[in-house]
Amino acid sequence: MIRRNILKDLLAHLDEPEITLITGPRQVGKTTLMRMMAESLVGKGCPVMFLQLDNEADYLVVASQAALLENINRETGNRKAYIFIDEIQLKENAGHFMKGLYDMHLPVKFILSGSGSLELRASLQESMAGRKRVFEVMPVSFFEFADFRTGYKHAGHLDSFLMNDLPGALGLLNEYLNFGGYPRVITASSVHEKMDVINEIYQSYMTRDIHSLLKGHGPEVYGRMISLLAAQTGEMINLSGLSNETNAALPTIRKYLWYAERTWFLKMIPPLHGNKIKEITKSPVVYFVDHGMRNFAIRMFGNIHNHRDQGFIFQNLVCTMLLDTLQRHIYDLHFWRTINKAEVDFVIERYENPLPVEVKYTTLKKPEVTRSLRSFIDHYHPTDAWVVNLSYSGKLTIDATTVHFIPFFRLQSYLEELRTEPERLFRLSEKEVVYRLMQPQNHSKLQKRDLYSKN
Repeated sequence: MIRRNILKDLLAHLDEPEITLITGPRQVGKTTLMRMMAESLVGKGCPVMFLQLDNEADYLVVASQAALLENINRETGNRKAYIFIDEIQLKENAGHFMKGLYDMHLPVKFILSGSGSLELRASLQESMAGRKRVFEVMPVSFFEFADFRTGYKHAGHLDSFLMNDLPGALGLLNEYLNFGGYPRVITASSVHEKMDVINEIYQSYMTRDIHSLLKGHGPEVYGRMISLLAAQTGEMINLSGLSNETNAALPTIRKYLWYAERTWFLKMIPPLHGNKIKEITKSPVVYFVDHGMRNFAIRMFGNIHNHRDQGFIFQNLVCTMLLDTLQRHIYDLHFWRTINKAEVDFVIERYENPLPVEVKYTTLKKPEVTRSLRSFIDHYHPTDAWVVNLSYSGKLTIDATTVHFIPFFRLQSYLEELRTEPERLFRLSEKEVVYRLMQPQNHSKLQKRDLYSKN
């Protein structure tokens, strides 16, 4: 069993009255997490009902609100009960159905799971505002994978173990970059079995999620677009090029990109632009939620040997790690490029102090700062900059900027500090709040809103 870090947050939310809604791509382990939550409750003697709506008998239980309530009363009596409903997207008008139940103020806690159905998400957002908390489950992270592969012998100090065994760390990295983070792929015992599993997941996504969205029109165009984007990971999207290569109109390509992002297949990172005359301001860069799926889309699953391609997938890995941290906070992720071709892979936009992150798929022996990163530092004067690489750990100072060289296996500890930063920043006295708001560089609506709301 692969231990998922999000389980702790899910268990903690069982004590809250809101509906717990677990979403994410297909086959990332949502049902497994729900069963682990249910087992924990059963172990405490709590009444639990578990319904899977892809089972006909369970589907009949939720045929109506009255039918469900009758079954709950029969199974649990008047005690507080925990009702798990898996695959809630299969229920017609799921949002209105659950809103009505929640508003009855029953002694019941609902825990739901649903796949990347756009219709489901729209229905739940509209009908259940203020009644739910959403938990997004993504493919297994590198650190969850490495903990699993090492038998959890080094849980809690995995980065120290990997730092002392660089060949082992690079071996784990190579496996993860090739096969990705879908649980069934990780636990498959052979490359052939991994290939069968990823093919099943990919085809399920195309035939169930995408085919239903497109209403049967153009799935081959969508698949072609995904393959083209997979070959351009880490590069700016050329919409005209995609339109020409797929023989599809630009509005169609834009719609398909929107679908791909909303179904958790890929993520588009927008550019950072403070000086619009000198910086790229429009074209986003594309990354994939799971690089195993990305590799499969271009028929390179388990067969990544080219150093350049490995570099882009490593960059994709860092992107997913950054997004996992930032999605729970007010920070945004960008990239930075100028018309003079200076570029920084990622920029974490946080108040008046952006954090540039360069990714180097190389075993650095000493601190090396590129001309592009120096250019960013000269332009924005950040307090810190990160250079994520394979092996080197250290620091150097450029003007007032501290450049941190971070081996990939230590990135998680840096991200943990980043997670707590908003809380530290908001622990300000009233005088400090007023002073910060008066500074010209702090006049963004986002920062004013957050500083006022917290104080």
